[in-house]
Amino acid sequence: MTATVTPVATATSATSAASLASATAEKTGARTPEAVGVIENARERIDALDDRIIGLVQERMAVSAVIQEARITSGGRRVSLSREMEILGHYRDALGKPGTTLAMTLLELCRGRV
Repeated sequence: MTATVTPVATATSATSAASLASATAEKTGARTPEAVGVIENARERIDALDDRIIGLVQERMAVSAVIQEARITSGGRRVSLSREMEILGHYRDALGKPGTTLAMTLLELCRGRV
């Protein structure tokens, strides 16, 4: 038994495929199917990297809390400004001026606002 496709079904499928391709191209900003594929794969990789970065930041926050607790318990201050300056310099040297902003954000997440 051979299945036949009616012209209406073919037109509907073609319209549906065109709509999907248009929506995907609009979402990615790509103008070719090849570029859509490259962008979608790269975005998946970025999402995976972001998940790892978030996990590392959360781990950094936990380690920082241990350091702060030990410092305070021993009679010290919660924050070591000289250490923070080292961290700022490290990020600036590695990433340029935006690295300083990133480091400040990490420091704020790990120790709160000073």
